[in-house]
Amino acid sequence: MAAALALAVAGCGGDDGGEKTAKTPSSEKSGSSDGKQQDTAAGEQTDPNAKLAVLKGADSMEYTVTSVVRDNGGFVTVTGQMKNTGSENFYGVPSWRGNEKEILLGSGDAVSGGTLVDQQGKKRYYVLRDTEGRCLCSTGISKIEAGKSIPVFMQFPAPPEGTSQVNLSIPTFDSVAIKISG
Repeated sequence: MAAALALAVAGCGGDDGGEKTAKTPSSEKSGSSDGKQQDTAAGEQTDPNAKLAVLKGADSMEYTVTSVVRDNGGFVTVTGQMKNTGSENFYGVPSWRGNEKEILLGSGDAVSGGTLVDQQGKKRYYVLRDTEGRCLCSTGISKIEAGKSIPVFMQFPAPPEGTSQVNLSIPTFDSVAIKISG
């Protein structure tokens, strides 16, 4: 156990080459020898290369959902890759924010406008916020270079236990049905 902790701490360091990257919920994932990630809260394997769903967006943007996990704390975390499939850099991140006043003040360049819709329960779930109004989602996204991908996550309140499928929406993207694991 101590060796695994030492490796995990050592793996957290490193130089990102000075590039600003999106923050991800690194505390929720741990690597494994087969290249897959394990959600330590739910104990489930998730493959970062899996394609559970692809949302097509404006300006040649695509969001590929790689995991949708319900954890024991009453949250659902959606993880994936945001890719610029175009030939020019993308700077339209502000269009992905919601329109609530606290979102505009606290979340900056983020995917804080994402929602989950439970069609069965007729309820919409918004990206969670901390006590200062900042989203529990990837932030600090100022641009996405042409042809590049960045990791993007959003955390939502969990729908009731019996709900296993929801629709994911991000402003300027198509909506898509996704299945919740865990």
